[in-house]
Amino acid sequence: MKKTLMFTAMMALLIGLSGCDKKPEARKVEAPKAAATAEAMSGMPMPAGNKMGKGSGTVAAIDTAKGTVTLDHGAIAELKWPAMEMGFTAKPEVLSGIKVGDKVSFEIEWDGMSGAVTAMQKKP
Repeated sequence: MKKTLMFTAMMALLIGLSGCDKKPEARKVEAPKAAATAEAMSGMPMPAGNKMGKGSGTVAAIDTAKGTVTLDHGAIAELKWPAMEMGFTAKPEVLSGIKVGDKVSFEIEWDGMSGAVTAMQKKP
């Protein structure tokens, strides 16, 4: 009787310990259906398209290889921006004749995520 009880206890212990090293399975989360996502977003405000703004500031950096310009600019009322230093894309013809340190006036097209300088003139 003692041997049977001892054997049963050992087997229960081994079975109990065998599950200790197992990692829980990762929960699988299914992506929401497109229709459900569109419905949930229907009440959210979305940008109505690109916005244009005009500003003035100082050229802080130019990277012609990347087609970017960093401007330390004043407030831009049309975009409701405070004064700040920010980088923008710019075509080579917009950056032509402009160098770091120049005081400039510029026009920007903003899509809600990034901006492109569409025109830039040196200030006298």
